[in-house]
Amino acid sequence: MHSQGFWLCLGLLCISANAEFMADEVEMADSDENSEETDVNEDELSSEIKYKTPQPIGEVYFTETFDSGRLAGWVLSKAKKDDLDMETSKYNGRWEIEELKENRVPGDRGLVLKSRAKHHAISAALAKPFVFADKPLIIQYEVNFQDGIDCGGAYIKLLADIDDLNLENFYDKTPYTIMFGPDKCGEDYKLHFIFRHKHPKTGVFEEKHAKPPEVDLKKFFTDRKTHLYTLVMYPDDTFEVLVDQITVNKGSLLEDVVPSVNPPKEIEDPSDEKPDDWDERAKIPDPSAVKPEDWDESEPAQIEDLSAVKPDGWLDDEPIYIPDPSVEKPLDWNEDMDGEWETPRISNPACQIGCGEWKPPMIDNPKYKGVWRPPMIDNPDYQGIWSPRKIPNPDYFEDEHPFLLTSFSALGLELWSMTSDIFFDNFIICSEKEVADRWAAAGWGVKRMTEDANEPGVLTQLMTAAQDYPWLWLIYLVTAGLPIALITSFCWPRKVKKKYEDAEYKKTDICKPQTKGALEQEVKEEKAALEKPADLEEEKKQSDGEILEKEEEGEPEEKSEEEIEIIEGREEGNKSNKSGSEDEMKEADESTGSGDGPAKSVRKRRARKE
Repeated sequence: MHSQGFWLCLGLLCISANAEFMADEVEMADSDENSEETDVNEDELSSEIKYKTPQPIGEVYFTETFDSGRLAGWVLSKAKKDDLDMETSKYNGRWEIEELKENRVPGDRGLVLKSRAKHHAISAALAKPFVFADKPLIIQYEVNFQDGIDCGGAYIKLLADIDDLNLENFYDKTPYTIMFGPDKCGEDYKLHFIFRHKHPKTGVFEEKHAKPPEVDLKKFFTDRKTHLYTLVMYPDDTFEVLVDQITVNKGSLLEDVVPSVNPPKEIEDPSDEKPDDWDERAKIPDPSAVKPEDWDESEPAQIEDLSAVKPDGWLDDEPIYIPDPSVEKPLDWNEDMDGEWETPRISNPACQIGCGEWKPPMIDNPKYKGVWRPPMIDNPDYQGIWSPRKIPNPDYFEDEHPFLLTSFSALGLELWSMTSDIFFDNFIICSEKEVADRWAAAGWGVKRMTEDANEPGVLTQLMTAAQDYPWLWLIYLVTAGLPIALITSFCWPRKVKKKYEDAEYKKTDICKPQTKGALEQEVKEEKAALEKPADLEEEKKQSDGEILEKEEEGEPEEKSEEEIEIIEGREEGNKSNKSGSEDEMKEADESTGSGDGPAKSVRKRRARKE
């Protein structure tokens, strides 16, 4: 019993401690053998975490840490968005290189979007263009929404390798090959993976959107921590999206994108038209049906309740609303600017029962039948829903390897956000997963280690959670009070039980002279007394005579010691039996025979003495 109570308390404590954090937990798919989490040796965690600028190991197409404090190689856009006002369409959002606001790592810097409600555009050229062939493509970078995010994005664009690419003219219409990264507006949390696929026949590019992740992405936008975003595209036409080195989305470039890469083989014939006599009606009115003669369509659906009576106290001449007497026209009211002043109206306090013209309430008309319509029957000429005939798609093609996209030669950020201080860091584009993992361990791994070291304790987290969800205080109170109540109920001494045990002990002692064996012994002693010599009978008679005289004089009778013990035992037994249970009374009766035994023995001795 004690053990069950303890585990119950422990369970409630665990539930309350995790109430806030379970609501924000992200259900993420397990990473496969190719995606490994960064291993952090706890022995390396010291009071001051050592940071060293990551250095790429292996072949890379682009890397950037911003630790130098300079935007070397980056180009700010001088373009403007099309079809917008000259001033608002400019890419005049400000960029800075700064350390993190929280959980900062000495020596580590990043690119920070600083302006609210402005367009930002910045880009940098790759060391060499990436050509889609037989090597995987790995894109990886870090994002921290330091002030949360209201509406805005933190995605990147890989700009197509075209002859007229000018980074100073980078804007929203600049051709790109891949767009990847987080985006949010309202309560819609997204993680984009979009690629532009070229139609081999028409030469037109079409955006293909990967299916959305099946996990909750909200935590990555709201926890104000640095998260690592990774996109991997494989030559076998599959892809994988990871956040913090955990897979959140994966699939096929052929099957898991919208719209599909390959168009349908057949399309509807645009020249085909529905025949004029095509009947799509599944049901038609019964032509043989006739309206009944007693069908009255003139009856209204509702009529006045003739049994209703106007309530007493109804004020027909009082208005329902009156001007508010407590409101006066403002002194600065200008009727030319503000219009004619109208006093606000309030409910008429005199209309406790009702005001205005009284009208009886409306009730359903029992005679109402409505407009008569013939019943519907199956249409014998029904031909089904018409659709145009199918013809071969003249633009059909089959791309068996959509991985072979247009090569790209630059990375750009073209963003608009209602929240500032979005932190970007440690960009890398490569073809080897091991290279990307080492890069992540040297950069993002150190940030994660710092965040873990600065993580508040459980008590602080519980207090913070209760500030956002006050109902958690009730759970905390129950969780803290329940163990105390259980311990008190299990461990507190029970005085009532002790008192009850004392009463049982006394009752047992009282009932001892009332046993059957004792009564039988008394009977034997009486028989032995009758067999005594006759010379003792006179003394008995003399003593009996004295007793009778005393009784006649009203003096109390002197009883023998045996009689006194039996009578006292009976009286005390009766007292204890009154306080005992019925079951105990039955046990006492069974042990002593009949409850009248002692009284009968006394009367029997008296009769013999007489």
